Amino acid sequence: MSDKMVDVTLHLDENISHGDRENFRDSLLSRKGVLAAACRDEKPHLITIEYNPEDINSSEFVKAAQDRGLHAELIGL
Repeated sequence: MSDKMVDVTLHLDENISHGDRENFRDSLLSRKGVLAAACRDEKPHLITIEYNPEDINSSEFVKAAQDRGLHAELIGL
């Protein structure tokens, strides 16, 4: 595994519950190459993800949201 880690912020368009955000975050954490993912109640539309780009492409985070019926985009690239 490479030491190259990058951060990206995923913006969710929908308002989802705290529990749904936590479940989505946990699903991201289960993916190979994702080291950390965090969401905060004070900024409920944002999820920060730290990952290894050699193992996973950031577009997969948008697809993961879409697979849950959510609209999302990457910010801060």
